[in-house]
Amino acid sequence: MEEKARQLVARLAATPDSAVRDLPFIHRAVTLPLLSAASAALRASLLLSRLRPRRALPVPVVSVGNLTWGGNGKTPMVDFLARSFHRLGISPLLLTRGYAGGDEPKMLRRRLSDTSAKIGVGANRAAVASSMLQKYGYIHHSETFHADKKLSAISKLESSKIGVAMLDDGMQHWSLLRDVEIVMVNGLAPWGNTHFIPRGPMREPLSALGRADIVVIHNADLASQVQLKAVRSTIEDNAATCSVFYSRLAPSHIFEVKQPSRRLPLNVLNDKIVLCVSAIGCPNAFIHTVKEMGPLKIDRLDFSDHHFFNAHDLEIIQETVRSLMDQHGKDTIILVTEKDYDRDPEVLTTLDAKVWVLSSSLQIMPHKEQGEDEFMRKVKEIMVVTGRAKSHVVDCATS
Repeated sequence: MEEKARQLVARLAATPDSAVRDLPFIHRAVTLPLLSAASAALRASLLLSRLRPRRALPVPVVSVGNLTWGGNGKTPMVDFLARSFHRLGISPLLLTRGYAGGDEPKMLRRRLSDTSAKIGVGANRAAVASSMLQKYGYIHHSETFHADKKLSAISKLESSKIGVAMLDDGMQHWSLLRDVEIVMVNGLAPWGNTHFIPRGPMREPLSALGRADIVVIHNADLASQVQLKAVRSTIEDNAATCSVFYSRLAPSHIFEVKQPSRRLPLNVLNDKIVLCVSAIGCPNAFIHTVKEMGPLKIDRLDFSDHHFFNAHDLEIIQETVRSLMDQHGKDTIILVTEKDYDRDPEVLTTLDAKVWVLSSSLQIMPHKEQGEDEFMRKVKEIMVVTGRAKSHVVDCATS
């Protein structure tokens, strides 16, 4: 029942004003007014939250956030940045709220286990950051940079100390000051019907793009040129000074839920019957990606974002698998995303079928000489400027 209610809210949140008249009377007369009232309350609470004092950390803070719920590539971007900083010799601290079952921190821990990244989980991210900085030590903001605007190489002795903090889903988190504001936008469904949650997908108005230092249009490989042009135009209208990049999720390999350390090549899906099962923000992007791998047939079961698969869900999945096998006379592979796997790996092993996981990583797409190198160069450049500004404020306060 709860899952049906979530799916109903999601459908209504995707309904533009022009299509409201086509909805059943009960939704027009009761459900939508209730959702609109909740949206107004959320908007008021958001305005109040911005009045709270904000705390500065002694290390640079990079926020990765968005204006709409789900499917914008926030967590893949955090993963990308963490690896990039690790390669530079800077140990990153990832600060995540860990709500809705905590699938993001679980996935980040697994994916970043071979790096120097530390992960702090909790709603009070200022308190979590303080605890982690005290536990591991840190490289002070002013020590992280060279005068020539490049991140310095830190000695092996200092490499375990935290050099940068990253806010996963940080745009609406006001307790910490940030040096770099990165806003992710889903190129396939950027703004929805422009209403606030829960009447629509918006967490803030489009004018909030004006706070962004960098905007990344995600799923850009799946969006049409017309879509990308429209999204970029909206960004430029609301955030004229920010840099705009394009990103995509690039599949790297597949693994079985019972053997996560064994990597399978992507072409194992060739000529297979595949049932895509997902509980993520943008299932269409998942389906588009799988289609390009050459399976014989794709079917899908979509659940609401962060949904935990229960016994009833497993029965539906199992019955769909049996139906596909009877229809095509071939084994059917169940394919899930990494977020679905990390949310509850054990439950997927109970299915009487092959269950595989698609592993993907975020890539910055080359566009007018703006690729991954230019993206990190821009992040470092902003960090240097804001770092000097912080130092100047401290100097003025102590002089």
